[in-house]
This record gives sequence, structure tokens and C-alpha cells, in this order.
Amino acid sequence: MSARRARSGSRTSPSPPTGPVPADTGTASFDAVPGDPHAYVLTLNGVPSSPYHAHDPEVLGFEYLRWIAHLTAAALPAGRSVRAVHIGGAACALPRHLDAIRPGSRQTVVEIDAALADWVRTHLDLPRSPALAIRAADGAVEITRFRPDSIDLIVRDAFAGDTTPAPLSSPAWFDAVHAALGPHGVYIANVADAADRSALRSEVDALRTRFSHVLAVAEPTQFRRRRRGNVVVAATHDPIDAHAVEAAVRGDGASVRSGAGLLSHLGPAHSRR
Repeated sequence: MSARRARSGSRTSPSPPTGPVPADTGTASFDAVPGDPHAYVLTLNGVPSSPYHAHDPEVLGFEYLRWIAHLTAAALPAGRSVRAVHIGGAACALPRHLDAIRPGSRQTVVEIDAALADWVRTHLDLPRSPALAIRAADGAVEITRFRPDSIDLIVRDAFAGDTTPAPLSSPAWFDAVHAALGPHGVYIANVADAADRSALRSEVDALRTRFSHVLAVAEPTQFRRRRRGNVVVAATHDPIDAHAVEAAVRGDGASVRSGAGLLSHLGPAHSRR
């Protein structure tokens, strides 16, 4: 099917059905958000997993998605179409957002839950292929199928419960990501960081051996080791303007760490895996 024209913020889409959603990997529900007649949230296995705004695809209801969008804007030239791969799709909030602000982009979502992917494609207002293709597949396998140096943006936002599946954080995974990205591409991952920082430490260590620049965005309390939470990590060969990202995420109360500041958060070198 041909791609739809780029959306605008004034587009009004039909209201999607709410309630239980078919899923192969557990339970799912798509529900309205009180206070906004156009906002919805997809919940997977009891965890709010993806926002959806029927009226304006540029609206990203979760702060970590806004962080990913700011990192993408800082790493890739504004207004330019991109070739993007999303590992983990849920309600495809970020692909819809990118389609709206970067007309002509080609994106692939890899979603392991085939029943959920079919429901999302059927009931939500998404760009059509080739603007947005959805593959029901294992992301760790599918990432190896992309041509070397062919992708501008890879986003990993996939979880088994509250952790990243092991195949999506293995040496083979990071090698495949590095191979698929072009020389000016960016890899961005949503990391569920624990109090001991082991998940973030492992992610950053793996990326630092493959990319020249690694940057992380989180709430300041997360960097001060006070609680568990999400950290968004970006890796590139080209420098990212950390000051620009810091200014962009400040509205969400987030802060940025890179270089020595990020390594200091990870703790002594001898404790890293």
C-alpha cells in the first residue's frame, strides 16, 4: 500500500476502540486518558507501555519518548527524512511522531507480539508501508537482516516485564546494531536502570567499545542513585550537542550525562562488567 501523506497537528482521526486488546505475550488493554478526549495509553502486562494521541501524532505523552525525540533531533539534521528501525513497537507513538515531523521517512517497527502488532495496524491511525512497515518478529534476529550502513536511527524500546531481553543486550546485538547503522547514524535505547546501575553500566560499556560518543538522559534523582527508573542512552560516531539536549529535556525535569560525568555515575571502573 502507498504511504499516506505527512500528517499535520490539525488532523482528526477516528476514536480507536478501547478495552482489552489481543496479545500473544500476556495481557493488554487500550484505554482513554482522563482529561484529554484524544489521548490513550496501551498497557501491557499491567505496565503503561505506549501513549497514543488520535488528534496530533506529534504529541508524545511519555517523557522518555520526548527524550528520545530530542536526542534524535540533536543527532540528525532537522527536517531531513530518515531510515529508522524501532525494536519494540507497542502503539507506535514514536514512529507516528517521526512521520509527522520528518516527511518522507521510511521506518520499520519490529514487534515480537504478532497479535498486538495486528491490532495496532488495524485500529490505530498509522502511516502505511513503506512509510511505516510493521514486522512481527524477534528484534534480535531481525536486526541482522538490514543491510550494513543502511540505517540512520535504531531505537530499542523492548522489554520482558521490566528488563531488556537478554538477546537485545548481548555482544551480538550491539555488533549487529553497529553494522546496520550508517556512519552518521544514532542508536537510542530505553534502559530500565536498577539501583545498582548494572543495566546502565552494561549498556554503556558495550556502546563505548563500538561508538565514539555515548550520552544518557534521566531524571536527576536517577543519576544520584536514589531510585530505579528509565534512562535513555544514545550512541553515535558523530558528536552530540549535550548542551542542546540538556536545554530540550529541562522542561521534563531531566538532565544529561556524557563523558566523564556519565562514567562517574557508573561507578569505579573495576566494578563495571
